[in-house]
Amino acid sequence: MSAGGRALGALTLLVRDYDEAIDYYTRALGFALLEDTDLGGGKRWVRIAPAAANQTCLLLAQPGDAAQAARVGDQTGGRVGYFLYTDDFARDHAAMTAHGVKFREAPRYEAYGTVAVFEDLYGNLWDLLEPKR
Repeated sequence: MSAGGRALGALTLLVRDYDEAIDYYTRALGFALLEDTDLGGGKRWVRIAPAAANQTCLLLAQPGDAAQAARVGDQTGGRVGYFLYTDDFARDHAAMTAHGVKFREAPRYEAYGTVAVFEDLYGNLWDLLEPKR
């Protein structure tokens, strides 16, 4: 737990379909499925996280209405909204590329580390980032 006894537990990610999202994030990005609980009425509580994550996860959520459905893939208005940290950029970039992940740029070497922007299954933008040590 962080200072003050609080921690960021989950962030919601709108997805078209639970099963296709689970398949993509576990196969292409190497995430672990932490929980998949049927809540009835077609709703599920689905949590995923990078295998090394200790607390924070993504909560996959199918849209409940047309307004939410319109936001799938564009939850952050076209900005990078998610940051996937790695301890080996070259390894993960190669593995993700082999699984069909679309990188929008070649790797960049910045003052803060090695980074490249990629799109997930729905078009959300992510940074794959190996911070400088």
